[in-house]
Amino acid sequence: MNSFWSASKCLLVIFWGLSIFSSCVDTRKVAYFNDVPDSIRIASQAGLEPVIQKKDILSIAVSSLSSEATIVFNTPNLPASPIASTNNTSQTAGYLVNQDGFIKFPILGNIPAAGLTQKQLENNITQLLIDKKLLFDPIVTSRFLNFRVTVLGEVARPGVVYVPSEQINILEAIGDAGDLTIYGLRNNVILIRQQDSVQQLKRLNLNSSQILHSTYFFLKSNDVIYVEPDKARVANLSVTQQRLPVILSGLSLIIILLTNVFKL
Repeated sequence: MNSFWSASKCLLVIFWGLSIFSSCVDTRKVAYFNDVPDSIRIASQAGLEPVIQKKDILSIAVSSLSSEATIVFNTPNLPASPIASTNNTSQTAGYLVNQDGFIKFPILGNIPAAGLTQKQLENNITQLLIDKKLLFDPIVTSRFLNFRVTVLGEVARPGVVYVPSEQINILEAIGDAGDLTIYGLRNNVILIRQQDSVQQLKRLNLNSSQILHSTYFFLKSNDVIYVEPDKARVANLSVTQQRLPVILSGLSLIIILLTNVFKL
């Protein structure tokens, strides 16, 4: 009987050792900013004003001394009623920047928007309202209604991150997505950005503090972040998941056989 328990304990120790060995992880690969010293100062690029792009949706509010005269300019900011829209679904509120880079503004007609900052667009609309004597001393303010980034791949919660503050960096976006999983390649995060009709891909290394200096640290609206999985570790995990039931079954069979042998 003592021999049986010794054999069982030996098998359990071997199995435990294999489990520990297979779960070893190089922490340097899963940690951010491995090269950061005790103290570092980096100039922030925060505050850079986003540029309006084609297909953006803007909320443009106009106010003046005459509230009645401004109603027509603020109507597009209100969603259409389900009765007025098709298929009983409400249309998105705001001014859409069309494929030609213009917005259709009441009375003023087509106004260039793509390529401008919000401040530039606000100043242009204000000046047009004054020049055409439509409003006295108007105040124009604008906001993005569709400022968002998409996070895909090896993160806890892949999906779309909406940014009401109109500014977000890559770490905040990944944080909103639940952070990278243990299998995400932190040294090979892909940023996909559309510039006009061109798709731009940039590989970023989150293991290095140089990402904080990068012009890609702060994201733009409609950016896509893709976190590539560690293929070797995913393959090892798949093999382990496939073999573990077989190993457990084999150990159970050996213990049963040893039990029967020592009972004889």
